[in-house]
Amino acid sequence: MKKTGVWLDKDKAYIVNLDNEKEIFTTVSSNIEHYNIRGGSGTRLKGGPQDVVQDSKYLEREKQQLKKYFKAVAAQIDDTNALVIFGPAGTNEQFSKELHENYNNLSTKIKAVKKADSMTENQIKAWVRDFFKTN
Repeated sequence: MKKTGVWLDKDKAYIVNLDNEKEIFTTVSSNIEHYNIRGGSGTRLKGGPQDVVQDSKYLEREKQQLKKYFKAVAAQIDDTNALVIFGPAGTNEQFSKELHENYNNLSTKIKAVKKADSMTENQIKAWVRDFFKTN
């Protein structure tokens, strides 16, 4: 039985596959651009800068990049029997939601979606081993 743990944030995903006694560790980079949106220039006019920042354009591009990233991660874990998703911030929940919406075969295999801080590769491997020992 193949068990998989996915630790992910917006930069990269670490995938740990446990297949009987074998342990396979894979990294998937997201290639998501980090936007530093700045509005307008300084001005002495009453009311401040008048330039309009197009947030929606940046957010839409990030959304499309996230979809591509999630698709790449889903392709790596396609043949698993049990799945746990964990990581900092909300990327793990977004990934879980994406699986439920577009990858029904994987969404049925999710055992848990957990919060976890940044970890080293060895900590990630140990976390996944411990999770599947107890569950």
